[in-house]
Amino acid sequence: MFRIVQRASSAVQCIAKQNLTRPAAVAAVSVRGKHGVQETDEAFDARYESYFSRSDIDGWEIRKAMNDLQGEDLVPEPKIVIAALKACRRVNDYALAVRYLEAIQDKCGNRVAEIWPYIRQEIKPTLDELGILTPEEMGYDKPEMALKDVYDM
Repeated sequence: MFRIVQRASSAVQCIAKQNLTRPAAVAAVSVRGKHGVQETDEAFDARYESYFSRSDIDGWEIRKAMNDLQGEDLVPEPKIVIAALKACRRVNDYALAVRYLEAIQDKCGNRVAEIWPYIRQEIKPTLDELGILTPEEMGYDKPEMALKDVYDM
């Protein structure tokens, strides 16, 4: 009978030693903030441009990077857009390229009249080279089945 109690107490001591020597799970969680070295605009642009310029990139990785860019509080520079369009061409995804152009146009917000013409002007040679039409050239900027407003009749 005493052997059972002794075994149980030694097992409890062993477990207690393991838990006391091992740091708690809560203490292992680090605070994730934007502390430390701040990335410059040029480094940010170069990082995404080199990411899109990889020869082994696939459709999922392109979508992931585009989604990350859309989550940022910025409109991407034309050189990033050009690299993304070329990546879309390498994976032969025309629809993704057009949807990305629409997303960039939407990202311009209420300053679309100022920002979008500049971006379109800068990426126009690449669009012509790759054979990609803008949403306006395809008529996607106007609803296809739009009816007149009843109050304007």
